[in-house]
Parts: sequence; C-alpha cells; structure tokens
Amino acid sequence: MKKLFVGNLAPSTRENDLENLFSEFGKVRSIKLVSDVFTDECKGFGFIEMEGHEARAAIAGLDGKDFNGKPLRVNFETPKARRR
Repeated sequence: MKKLFVGNLAPSTRENDLENLFSEFGKVRSIKLVSDVFTDECKGFGFIEMEGHEARAAIAGLDGKDFNGKPLRVNFETPKARRR
C-alpha cells in the first residue's frame, strides 16, 4: 500500500471527485482531503492510498494534468521529519 500526496486542488474539490479521477488507475483504498474547519472547503491538498503499481500508474498519468482548471501535483507522500 502506498500513500500519495495530491496537491494544487481547487477549494471546491470533494473526495468523490478524486475517487472518480484516481479509480481509472486502480482501486482507491482511502482518501483524506484536508479541509478548512469553518468553511469545509478543501485546503488544496489531500492523501490517497492505493496499491504500489496502481499508485505509480496514477502518478505517471495524473501529475501535471489539468483538474478543475489547475495542474495537479501527484507524488508519493514524504513524511515530515520529526521535530525535537
């Protein structure tokens, strides 16, 4: 299982929009959009989990692709370094 970072999303983006988009590359295991607590609008990024080969295909097919008028950023999640 691989976690993908998806960025440069429009504020109106919903989880089902991303599921429809990514499902053409394989089964979407989970989606977590980061939303504003007060407005419930997307903050511009989220995370998707897919199997490894499907995730690589999604990156190849979707990174830079226009989605809701903006070029998507799709790559493997890189966890932040631990703070001390």
